[in-house]
Amino acid sequence: MLIKKILEEAQPYLLDRKIKDAVIGLSLIGIELDNGDIGLAYMLREHLPPGCSVFGFARDIIGADAYEIAQLAKSGDDDAKRGVGMAVLTAGSRQLELVDSGLKDNNFGLKVNAEDVVGMIGFIPPIASNFSKQVKELIIFDEGISRCENGKKELIQPIEKQKELLPNCDIVIISGTSFINHTIDSLLQLCSGAREIILIGASTPMYPKAFINTNISVLAGSWWDNGLKDSLFKKISLSGGIHHIQDAMIKKNINIRKNRII
Repeated sequence: MLIKKILEEAQPYLLDRKIKDAVIGLSLIGIELDNGDIGLAYMLREHLPPGCSVFGFARDIIGADAYEIAQLAKSGDDDAKRGVGMAVLTAGSRQLELVDSGLKDNNFGLKVNAEDVVGMIGFIPPIASNFSKQVKELIIFDEGISRCENGKKELIQPIEKQKELLPNCDIVIISGTSFINHTIDSLLQLCSGAREIILIGASTPMYPKAFINTNISVLAGSWWDNGLKDSLFKKISLSGGIHHIQDAMIKKNINIRKNRII
């Protein structure tokens, strides 16, 4: 499992760290470490267990060992627990020396051809709009939208068609939430023919060394401004999503294949 490599790379940055604060919203999860570093992850809601008292684990994470809580990304038995673990991992990555690339083109520094077929796992409207104007075909999968009675289902392919369509994609954009629902390994196998694979979003664990021997070419995640923590956590507690917290976002873009920052 790729998450095991992530945990190994993250361990030095989480050792002797404690969880200082946390917020678990309807859209996002936020974690603050005792050094002030903040990490976020998406809250996957589609498969959460029913009941009003099933998430009591969160009461015990304040003051807990950060690396121990990060293990939930692998061992958690629901998406809320695994999301908390991923948020701890993204917080730990703040200690790495990753310089923002400053790229503005939304192509993540990659060459995109007019004949390319692009697959997207996890619908991100601005990115989808950008690629759809440049390529032959954009194929989108999003389980949450697929399960919803309204929304933009007409844009989304059934999840069952991933095995058929993903092997034919030249570029694939995968949401970091694939770590939360533990689909990342199977998705990468389906994308073995892709020229470029981009891992994107707030849940993306920014530990480049863990990905060197994979077919992922770019990490496009985010860090968060520690100085805006109070505002950030308040918005998350009020069900705010990524659109509502853009002011605190520090975008990151790391080229794994070239083993250098772009």
